[in-house]
Amino acid sequence: MLQAAPDTDKRPDDNSDILLSVNNIEVVYNEYVLVLRGLSLDVERGSITALLGANGAGKSTTLKAISGLLKSEDGEITRGSITFDGRTISHQDPERTVREGIFQVMEGRRIIQDMTVLENLKLGAFTRSDKGIKDDIDLVYSYFPRLRERKGLAGYLSGGEQQMLAIGRAMMARPKLILMDEPSMGLSPLLVKEVFGIIKKLNEDFGVTILLVEQNAAMALNCAKHGYIMENGKIVLDGTAEELRENEDIKEFYLGGGGERKSFKNIKSFKRRKRWL
Repeated sequence: MLQAAPDTDKRPDDNSDILLSVNNIEVVYNEYVLVLRGLSLDVERGSITALLGANGAGKSTTLKAISGLLKSEDGEITRGSITFDGRTISHQDPERTVREGIFQVMEGRRIIQDMTVLENLKLGAFTRSDKGIKDDIDLVYSYFPRLRERKGLAGYLSGGEQQMLAIGRAMMARPKLILMDEPSMGLSPLLVKEVFGIIKKLNEDFGVTILLVEQNAAMALNCAKHGYIMENGKIVLDGTAEELRENEDIKEFYLGGGGERKSFKNIKSFKRRKRWL
């Protein structure tokens, strides 16, 4: 059965409700382009947390900082820290991060197009040496039955099937935390609803923690427990998903309330929390 890989190096605070804590980080690209400007957020163990914001707010950079992928784009964390399951992982290599239980589903799926569906799934389990891989492949197929029927190269899958494969590949790593970057991108409304239904079911069935970056704010807040709003590299608002759905500014800016989008700094009802430095 799909479950997080066992951890033999527990620390006293591993039973904390907070699985991931990002503490006042700054991220710089090419040694001078400041993208994240003192960003802080917490992800509760076993929950779905949404990270919302306009294009260019820094959402994808936040995920790459967590997963260790900044170096591939000449980026680095220059301030602050990231703690996962009681360990500091701020400057950790991506492979070790995966082995410790974090798997990122990249924007645009990023499947290996000249490999088969089965080969892509096996690739997701590259850090594992147990005998449960075949059972987990069957489990992935039970969630995504159409993938079982696809015997050719993954590059010939539809956009929706590629997204399902990307999520299935993440499942194969038995992660504690899945970072999902724009899972609805390029999908029809019907497929978006199906994919988000599966994301919610995975969380409910296996307790996998999910940090979800998504442009479709309404869909994200419908499945998340907590949400954060980003602007210009920092968090400007956070709350429970219900609180954010009922917030008039969120309705206007992100949930189709109409009108020209302004900045949160111009909203009188917005008060910056002191913890966001």
